[in-house]
Amino acid sequence: MSGPMTDEQAAEAVDGARPDGATEAAPEAVTVTSPEVAQAVPQATPDVAHTDAAAHPAPPAAPTPGPSGSAPAFPSVPSAAADPARWGRVDDDGTVWVTTADGERAVGSWQAGDAVEGLAHFAVRFDDLRTEVDLLVRRLTGGRGEARAILRSATTLREKLVDAAVVGDVVGLGHRLDAVVAAAEGAEETERAARAGARDDAVARKEALIAEAETLAEETTRWKHAGDRFQAMIEEWKAVKGIDRKTDDALWKRFSRARETFARRRGAHFAELDRARTAAKARKEDLVVEAESLTESTDWGPTAGRYKELMAEWKAAGRTSKDADDALWARFRGAQDAFFSRRSEAFSARDAEFTDNARAKEALLAEAGRIDLSDVDAARTALREVQERWDAIGKVPRERVREFSARLKEVEDRVRAAVDRRWQAADPETEARVGQFRARVEQFEAQAAKAHAAGDRRRAQEAERQAAQWREWLAAAEDATR
Repeated sequence: MSGPMTDEQAAEAVDGARPDGATEAAPEAVTVTSPEVAQAVPQATPDVAHTDAAAHPAPPAAPTPGPSGSAPAFPSVPSAAADPARWGRVDDDGTVWVTTADGERAVGSWQAGDAVEGLAHFAVRFDDLRTEVDLLVRRLTGGRGEARAILRSATTLREKLVDAAVVGDVVGLGHRLDAVVAAAEGAEETERAARAGARDDAVARKEALIAEAETLAEETTRWKHAGDRFQAMIEEWKAVKGIDRKTDDALWKRFSRARETFARRRGAHFAELDRARTAAKARKEDLVVEAESLTESTDWGPTAGRYKELMAEWKAAGRTSKDADDALWARFRGAQDAFFSRRSEAFSARDAEFTDNARAKEALLAEAGRIDLSDVDAARTALREVQERWDAIGKVPRERVREFSARLKEVEDRVRAAVDRRWQAADPETEARVGQFRARVEQFEAQAAKAHAAGDRRRAQEAERQAAQWREWLAAAEDATR
């Protein structure tokens, strides 16, 4: 005799749902031994009270919805194994009957034992069905989103219950299945609406990702950040579920096009960057070669100016790869440092020489200050010697050039003034001019005296004024001859 099904076996029989929602068919009922093979057994006489109750069972109340948000009510069905005779009987020839709403229905033949055993056997089979329905109720009220699969299973069980080879409260079980089907249909509608809402949300989320991807693809220049963001968006895309394949494929094509556009722009950018870096490297190599060629120059001023220009050209050349740029810069800076180091050494030596020259010119100026100006010819000769020695000494520190030039000019001016005075004193024209000025002074003095004697005051004043003017010119001429 077949034993009762376990919960796991029943769940396996009903809940064999695939990911696409299809379910396996419920297991067939146990085959009853044919009358030809089974032994004849006496018919069990059912209890009269049980027979009357089984003949006209009261239909269980239909499930009524509970308060808003509560789970639906499902009619309870008693176990048949506790009192199989309440739900059926076995007649004398071994035919097994179950009581339905329309009367009795033959469900099989029992020849393997007495009537009690036969009813017990078919009651166990009923309880197996009852367990399957209980599992469906449990799954439905569990809210796991299985309404569609539960509806299929419940519908299949309800169809099989019509001619199922079982003994039990088939009417009550039918009502319970009706309640399961009705509740599953409602749950399926709710789940369908939820799936539609979830689908809309999923589509909206992917469209938002597409919009972001298209914006990045067309506008961004932050390549590293955008590349990382695209990788993150792909993971976000994978996490969005609940979209039908056709719609999802169309959305993915748009997202993929944005990725391709971004990849092309990024590739073009880095290709151009590579070209620019190659050009920058070539330009900097040329600058390095020129810088290295100038390291031995002693044309300090122009070469220093050219190094300044090379530095400006280096900055304008742009960057190449870090390793190449660092190596080229090390060469460029090394050449520059070598030149300026040599220039510093040369300037230090020159400054020491100029300091010695300054001391020599100090001594020469002291000597020049002692030139005797009373002998003009000797003074001129001495000045020429000073000037020749001055030039031979060479340059002095830059900050003292004007000082020394001014002091030498003082010596030269003193000698030149002495020469000019002697020349003017020996000039006949100058002597004649002095005599003329003296004669004019005497002439106007005589006129003034004559006018005073005549009482002509106006003419006397005019003559005195003229005499004073010529007297000033006479004094100046006499000074020039001294």
